[in-house]
Amino acid sequence: MSEKILLNSSDIERALVRIAHEILERNKGASNIAFVGIKTRGVPLAQRLARIIKGMEQVDIPVGSLDITLYRDDVSSLSFRHVVQQTYVPFDITNRHVILVDDVFYTGRSIRAALDALIDLGRPDTIQLAVLIDRGHRELPIRADFVGKNIPTARTEEIRVFLSETDAVDKVVVEKPEGENNGSE
Repeated sequence: MSEKILLNSSDIERALVRIAHEILERNKGASNIAFVGIKTRGVPLAQRLARIIKGMEQVDIPVGSLDITLYRDDVSSLSFRHVVQQTYVPFDITNRHVILVDDVFYTGRSIRAALDALIDLGRPDTIQLAVLIDRGHRELPIRADFVGKNIPTARTEEIRVFLSETDAVDKVVVEKPEGENNGSE
């Protein structure tokens, strides 16, 4: 696999600041929003967004984490290495504007699972989707409300997000199989 860096630390920060502004604009402020990050890397992204908004609006935004393992439509084919983690949403999502946060938006199947998991927790006014990367290839009619960067990809490529909270570095890379024509720039 060959690897190319698509976003560095400052690129990620700029994308998150822009997303935070868009969230505040769409929701007319921060008073009734909550973030729920999809494990694993959606959680630190949700926490970062909450910190950015707190810096702008001086409002603490509640942040939860969602494990979607048991809601996936491929759960029967998952290997035993997929361990069910804990969902932690220590606030009522009913009547809130819940911003679901994920790192990479691909087919839409993980988001569908996350929507099912959220609805089991309550009935929010709205569920909005914020993603750092949208790589295309949707299989379900789901779209992101807030996107850090659209990165069209081939299905053979893989987008990997590294965050300091989980990986000790902030970057987004695309990995291409060796020998694949990478369209020289």
